[in-house]
Amino acid sequence: QLQLVESGGGLVQPGGSLRLSCAASGFALDLDLYTIGWFRQAPGKEREGVSCISSIGGSTKYADSVKGRFTISRDNAKSTVILQMNNLKPEDTAVYYCAARRGGQRECVLPVYEYGSWGQGTQVTVSS
Repeated sequence: QLQLVESGGGLVQPGGSLRLSCAASGFALDLDLYTIGWFRQAPGKEREGVSCISSIGGSTKYADSVKGRFTISRDNAKSTVILQMNNLKPEDTAVYYCAARRGGQRECVLPVYEYGSWGQGTQVTVSS
């Protein structure tokens, strides 16, 4: 079973930036075989899709709430997926998870149920 590890969370003031990373635990993740998604879950709310990047071609998708502020990318040399988060808002506060969907896909999707392998999450808190 593929296990993922997130890093880069923390406390930041509104308007600040954070960079989250997602990698496989114990081996180099072949990003040509997995579509990777970032999700978040705030207290008392359901887990929601934030962004994803497809295994074939690196096509990306973003939730409307983060468009223009977040950028997802792949670092194939490091076998990691990066979520760059700029102009953070208090409503971005949540536990952020990365997840993997095995297979070759030219387009990625954001429903939670499409992803089978998950990380433990990293806390992002946006507060003054």
